[in-house]
Amino acid sequence: MRDRTFANQAYRASGLNLIAAAVILWNTRSLELAAADLGVGPDLMRPVAPRGWEPLSLTGDSAWDAEDQPAPGELRPLRSKPSLLAA
Repeated sequence: MRDRTFANQAYRASGLNLIAAAVILWNTRSLELAAADLGVGPDLMRPVAPRGWEPLSLTGDSAWDAEDQPAPGELRPLRSKPSLLAA
């Protein structure tokens, strides 16, 4: 944060908090749908950690393909189920 005043730093920090909350909500919702699709119950989901932040760019230089966007209120489809017997 390069802003020197406390007010400007607080303003930017609150924006980052909003982004972090949106990411946490997105991860929680998509993990819930993935667990339901795989038939995993809440007892097995307790120790599961949220997904990483690697796909996210918090610097403001993100770009999305308009044709690849899901409809409002929908998530992207899950990838195919992994084989539990794969070694």
